[in-house]
Amino acid sequence: MGCVRGSIRIATAGDIHCGTQPDDRARVERAFAGLEPDVDAILLAGDLTTCGDPAEAQVLADICERLPVPVFAVLGNHDWHANRTHDVVATLVRGGIQVLERSSSTVDVRGTSVGIVGLKGFVGGFPDWTLPDFGEPLLRQLYAETTLDVEALDRELAAVADCDVRIVLMHYSPTPTTLEGEPRAIWAFLGSDRYARPIGAHRPDLVLHGHAHAGSFEGFIGAVPVYNVAVHVTRKDWWVVDLGEEREPAVERVVAEKPAG
Repeated sequence: MGCVRGSIRIATAGDIHCGTQPDDRARVERAFAGLEPDVDAILLAGDLTTCGDPAEAQVLADICERLPVPVFAVLGNHDWHANRTHDVVATLVRGGIQVLERSSSTVDVRGTSVGIVGLKGFVGGFPDWTLPDFGEPLLRQLYAETTLDVEALDRELAAVADCDVRIVLMHYSPTPTTLEGEPRAIWAFLGSDRYARPIGAHRPDLVLHGHAHAGSFEGFIGAVPVYNVAVHVTRKDWWVVDLGEEREPAVERVVAEKPAG
């Protein structure tokens, strides 16, 4: 971590699944109303909508356009379900949300530069549960899609290398260490450890992801902390990370009780 001038507080959440029913809207409105007043930015780790309907994205856009702090987001698999991502992104952008996909952005927080690299991520698997670059063209197409992600992650981490604080925001997981609790048979569809190479090489200050609702909160890629901030894991509307001067991120330990059955 570079020179951090004072404390920087980042509110994070994944898998908020906005819907258009009154109860869904009220739930999301309550969550944002409960934000701590001193947060400096909001990072949303994908699955912003329930089924990828632009009307669902409008719920989030209506709420975020009133916020006094910047909001950054990546899409998740639910946001792609209706195959209307162009409309979803356009709706979110109109609400002031910066949607990152294989891209990066920087924000100045009281003289400290924060670089955020964002991408949805994709499938691929982990040791003993890996999709190969071999065989049928459709299977190799999956592998190639993740390759584009890995290359973009490497490129965008290099682009923010001079920032005082560097954060990677994803939906899919880059490490199996935050997947414990999920059935191992589906790990290949929850992320890929191919993302670990650029993360390990550039060593950002932290990595945030969602997607694995039954996974674990805290993991690592080498010395880089990785947090699964899906609300199903944190059991709260927001997990707030405090990036303080000359120290590692201050984290609140989350012990998520798994639902019975």
